[in-house]
Amino acid sequence: MTTEMLAVFLGSSIRLAMPLLLAAIGELVSERAGVLNMSLEGMMLTGAFAGAVAAWATGSPVLGLVAAVAAVVPVALLQAFLTNTLRANQIVSGLGLNILILGATTLGYREIFGARSREAIPGFDKWSPPGLGDIPVFGEAVFTQVWLVYAAPLIVIAVAMMLRTTALGIALRAAGESPRVLDRAGLSAVRLRYGVVIFTGIMAALGGAFLAIGDIHTFTEGMTNGAGYLAIAAVIFGKWDIVRTAIACLLFGAATALQFQLPAMGIEVPSALLIMSPYLLAFLSVAGLVGRQTAPRALAVPYWR
Repeated sequence: MTTEMLAVFLGSSIRLAMPLLLAAIGELVSERAGVLNMSLEGMMLTGAFAGAVAAWATGSPVLGLVAAVAAVVPVALLQAFLTNTLRANQIVSGLGLNILILGATTLGYREIFGARSREAIPGFDKWSPPGLGDIPVFGEAVFTQVWLVYAAPLIVIAVAMMLRTTALGIALRAAGESPRVLDRAGLSAVRLRYGVVIFTGIMAALGGAFLAIGDIHTFTEGMTNGAGYLAIAAVIFGKWDIVRTAIACLLFGAATALQFQLPAMGIEVPSALLIMSPYLLAFLSVAGLVGRQTAPRALAVPYWR
């Protein structure tokens, strides 16, 4: 691999990992509090669709990003209501929402853009921090990215500090380990779980909007293509640690980038194998073949006072 190819591969890996990382940050916080959001895929797809439509209608990607968040919050509230108030099975309710959203966005896409349309929509421009873009070979390929790429590490740092050093972080961990003890301490585990699901929705909206208006500047049917499930797998792969989860997202992004890099290098690998590689890594993580997994004890367990 030449230096130029390596630079392109690194830049592509980072770009492809970003929607996973944004969604996985929200999912990590939620799972630490005991809520498994299987609807993450649907939330990301909602964000991508709403962001694309709003950016197309207004010509502003900023308004598209705002619309993405505004559209996903009701979905997150519905998920929170089903799992925390009605105490529905978190896996079944999440998968049901994913199916509903896939159908709704497909119908909306065909009504607005027409079947099989790939109409370009306004999106965020790429830029590079001062100095980094001037680095020979690697500057343009690696550091010229959409601003959300640079916002993601800041969010990771902020969430890591919140989880490890604040009273809120302690309460979140308590909600995922022993919510009854949290209630006895005078804090509402249910309200806290509502909050983390909404936070997950916001982060999923950012991840979905990144796909539509930050990366390819268009919308296609089911364009998340399993990204939500990969984000959930990254949390498991990372053993519910935010740094390990971020590394897992980068690993999944690199596996996806190989689909394009290896053929460009003249390496003949079956395309089906390249397409399945990130999902194979996800399967290994979920199956526990990458080390012992210790989930929060109350994860996916309905709770009531």
